[in-house]
Amino acid sequence: MAFTGLLKGSSFGRRLGDFQGRSVLVAPRDQLTAALAMIELDGIARRLVICPSDVPPDHLRAIVATAEVDAIVSDCGTPDPEALGIPLHIRCSTALAAQDEFPAASRRTEWVLLTSGTTGVPKLVAHDVASLTAPIKAGAGAPVWGTFYDIRRYGGLQIFFRAVVGGGSLILSSAGEPVAEHLARLAARGVTHLSGTPSHWWRVLMGQAAQAIAPRYVRLSGEIAGQAVLDNLRAAYPRAGLGHAYATTEAGVGFEVDDGLEGFPAHFVAAGDGDVDIRVEDGSLRLRSARTASGYVGTGAPALLDQNGFVDTGDMVERRGARYYFVGRKDGIINVGGLKVHPEEVEAVINRHAGVQGSLVKARKSPITGAIVVADVVLKESPDGRDAGPLTAAMEREIIDICRRDLAPYKVPAAIRFVPALPMSAAGKLLRHG
Repeated sequence: MAFTGLLKGSSFGRRLGDFQGRSVLVAPRDQLTAALAMIELDGIARRLVICPSDVPPDHLRAIVATAEVDAIVSDCGTPDPEALGIPLHIRCSTALAAQDEFPAASRRTEWVLLTSGTTGVPKLVAHDVASLTAPIKAGAGAPVWGTFYDIRRYGGLQIFFRAVVGGGSLILSSAGEPVAEHLARLAARGVTHLSGTPSHWWRVLMGQAAQAIAPRYVRLSGEIAGQAVLDNLRAAYPRAGLGHAYATTEAGVGFEVDDGLEGFPAHFVAAGDGDVDIRVEDGSLRLRSARTASGYVGTGAPALLDQNGFVDTGDMVERRGARYYFVGRKDGIINVGGLKVHPEEVEAVINRHAGVQGSLVKARKSPITGAIVVADVVLKESPDGRDAGPLTAAMEREIIDICRRDLAPYKVPAAIRFVPALPMSAAGKLLRHG
């Protein structure tokens, strides 16, 4: 469907004007329906609360209250507006109804996105179209974008705007669709640019369908892009441009790295130079730009920006020579007898083993040190049968040897468990709780 159809028709029938000045929960299950609703409601509604389809009902009630929602857009199968206490409910459809005239779109609409945390009610982050589209520059040609993200999350919305504003097209993902089927659909429609988290890409590389596509550009974001996944993508798609972007829902897109190496060049860290100001304070990455959200939504919500307008991302970095490397989250540290361990740092080392597809490092309680480091590991070729024991024992010794070589002793995993897959959130990130 061409979005230019909205110049003559509406997905709301003749009820678009009913949303004037309202705080609207955009909650269709279908991504295309949600996309049409977002485009039409910008400039009409006071606030759009962009709701992915997997938000639990108890979280929805808290979101509705915090965002002062007084209208809901849905299609079939969405939450009951009466149960949520929402007075106005209008259905949206991809079948556009012809319109003689449209209400004036004269309002600066607040776009509220949900953070992609793995526990608790997500925070509500306020953007507008200007901050969401600030990173996008017009490019040559008309790329055919694909993304493993849902467009109702920050990473997916960025790709949506790149396609719509940048003059390209977008092939939407489908919830629960097997990777092989998704790749086949992307190939059939000639995808040229494809985006996802490193966890998404590991799932692609693990299957037999990775060669179904031949993208011109491969993009990673949302998680730390370790050297292992970058090298594997380079091997799988040698003719493709390869880039990883640093972005968060709160700080927006900070920068993009296209040299095929993990981390980012140290010269990126400078205030007042270019579109984004970047600082590192006490090891934590901070960003300031026109791409940054204006704040969190809700009475009593914490301040997002410091007194100088910077967002503390909570991502910890370490300078080694002329480059900064991500070592983990400030709030994800494992405390081993008073010594700090970042799980992501250990995972990066484990993933260097040629036989490892991915890993998840976590803490296990210890009566002596309080916690010890353990790891779940997925192998590129999972062993089975009678020879599985000796093979995995040998792999475990090799992985431990790599860790002992490259990590301080207290960071070396005390135990390794081989698993068939790693848990992943709906946002495409490793699930680190539990």
